[in-house]
Amino acid sequence: MKLGIVGLPNVGKSTLFNAITNAGAESANYPFCTIDPNVGVVAVPDHRLDWLSDLYHPKKITPAIIEFVDIAGLVKGASKGEGLGNKFLANIRQTNAIVHVVRCFDDDNVIHVEGSTNPIRDIEIIDIELIMADMEMVSRRIDRAQKSAKGDKKYLHEIDVFEGLLEHLNEGKSARSYQCGVEDAELIATSELLSLKPVIYAANLDEEGFTGDYGSNPYYTQVAELALREGAQVIPVCAKLEAEIAELSGEDKAMFLEELGIEQSGLDRLIKASYALLGYISFLTSGEDECRAWTITAGTKAPQAAGKIHTDFERGFIRAEVVAFDDLVNCGSMTAAKEKGLVRSEGKEYVMRDGDIVLFRFNV
Repeated sequence: MKLGIVGLPNVGKSTLFNAITNAGAESANYPFCTIDPNVGVVAVPDHRLDWLSDLYHPKKITPAIIEFVDIAGLVKGASKGEGLGNKFLANIRQTNAIVHVVRCFDDDNVIHVEGSTNPIRDIEIIDIELIMADMEMVSRRIDRAQKSAKGDKKYLHEIDVFEGLLEHLNEGKSARSYQCGVEDAELIATSELLSLKPVIYAANLDEEGFTGDYGSNPYYTQVAELALREGAQVIPVCAKLEAEIAELSGEDKAMFLEELGIEQSGLDRLIKASYALLGYISFLTSGEDECRAWTITAGTKAPQAAGKIHTDFERGFIRAEVVAFDDLVNCGSMTAAKEKGLVRSEGKEYVMRDGDIVLFRFNV
């Protein structure tokens, strides 16, 4: 999973990026990896993997990972190449979803690039840049289809679909909000449009607003209402607190969160929101050699899940031996789970479930 973090200057974007990448590396003992100056890879915290590791004491523990891309330089005019616009719009194109950091607090000591705090305006500035970049891409798609048409119904239909979308974009509306049939939506999805990507709004509050009743914060309320209309996710965060949390480990982190009255760190809540937004689940493989978590899309069948591990597993799939995580915990061991008949043998049509612990049988 790759998430692009966007936001205007001085909204807390880089502070949040640095905090969650460092926190993610430390919380799951996964080495922080810098692919380039704007990309960080973090482990997905998973208590199920921790439990399996205590059971098997494996040589290797491999959590699922999320790649965070800090999309710096996204300002007014980015779609026309202002700042580092072209480069970073290209970076967004490679992500699965966008985490849009929005400032939801007033602070005279932190000057907002637009001169005042207005989260809806800030969101619109970013959205317009993405929409304008999409308009250019859609126009090129229409031109290509027109050149290829020559009476071909397939291309004529494609022209109709994208001309309708272009009109929608011209009204300043994102591709996400464009209403059309399933087949047309699948066609539009082949175009890698920026404003089509799912969005999580990270409403950045100050410490007082975050630890208090953030639901009464008018800025947060505006963002939450917008997210509801768009079908997007919104999570309240405090980038300053996340930076402090990132410096802690283990018990200190748990105690700090408890003192603040917070059940989960911003990273944990962001990961949870990301999985929900993208429709992802995790299955696990376990043993003395390795305990590992694998991310798949909900609805994935067993052979395709096996293919995540190795293409040979999918090609030569015979069956999947599956036990639910909760059943294994209740039994205490795989042997006990088998004795109680809780380890099932599933075939090619089995749809994977979140928390399945699986051993794939294959022959090639």
